[in-house]
Amino acid sequence: MGQFSFEHCFEIDTLKRLIAQHQHLFRHQSLADLYYRGEKLSVTAIELGQQQQSCPTVLFVGGVHGVERIGAQVVLAFLSSLLNRLPWDTHLQQLLQQVRLAFVPVVNPVGFLRGSRGNVNNVDLMRNAPIDSSEEVTFLVGGQRISSKLPWYRGKAGMELETEALVNYVKQLQHQSTSVIALDAHSGFGLLDHVWFPHAHTRQPFEGIGYIYRLMQLFESGYPHHGYYRLAPQSHFYRTHGDIWDFLVASNTSNKPFIPLTLEMGSWAWVRKNPRQLFNFPGYFNPQQSHRHQRILRRHVVLMQFLIDAAYAHIVEQIKPAQLKQLNHQATRFWHKKSQRG
Repeated sequence: MGQFSFEHCFEIDTLKRLIAQHQHLFRHQSLADLYYRGEKLSVTAIELGQQQQSCPTVLFVGGVHGVERIGAQVVLAFLSSLLNRLPWDTHLQQLLQQVRLAFVPVVNPVGFLRGSRGNVNNVDLMRNAPIDSSEEVTFLVGGQRISSKLPWYRGKAGMELETEALVNYVKQLQHQSTSVIALDAHSGFGLLDHVWFPHAHTRQPFEGIGYIYRLMQLFESGYPHHGYYRLAPQSHFYRTHGDIWDFLVASNTSNKPFIPLTLEMGSWAWVRKNPRQLFNFPGYFNPQQSHRHQRILRRHVVLMQFLIDAAYAHIVEQIKPAQLKQLNHQATRFWHKKSQRG
């Protein structure tokens, strides 16, 4: 085997380039140091905006699964746009005086280099958190400890370095923030773009479901023709062990709103439009036609900008307990009355 090179990982190179070009505009840190084939890698976090006081935070995450490259690319493209706008965009400058924006674009850098869903140990990081479902989960897909040679491997006891790094970072942000909204970008499920929220491990309603319902109302009224997303609890589609966001919800001891969302881009639509993608493994998860790839990078900007603007407006902080109780009731009826048939 010839000498291994990291030169061909677009996402890791893009992240390094953004840091080199714009590091005067933000704070960045390594959440975990990893080593692969003698080379050092890191799980890197970038933060823009308010650092001196508690404020709303919006976190954008990508690259949990190494083969789902488009998720990291969407996050990196949005980050690049913000950094290029920041020197002249006075609205963005004012917004960042009151809001913190955090980015972890490539959670699983070794997975990107290997072209694999899992990390160096073949562990699926989104099945690796220490939370188990008490309900029936989908065979294999829900997470398994049968063999690391099979997909959706949960790993042995304990969290992988990448999982632990992301969990600890989110907890740090929760401590520093009045609220945290997270958007974790993935691809690979169905023909439609989904936005999922907890729970993945149980059919029981998520405690913060009222906040999500309110954000949905505002998004749909503000962007009535932007009908891309199917918003629902992940458990409506399948249940899993080890979901990172479920674990963070379950272990959140603060009273501050925590709203984790998962953007699941419907990659089957790309395969349907370009069946030749079936002949290579990355083609199941990523658009491979140039015009389609560019469209996907643009497609989710409205959603990401909406989350930032909602944080700037302190939408979730302004919801009073009585209103939240009503929203929780409305949201539970909206999302869970149908699922009760099963």
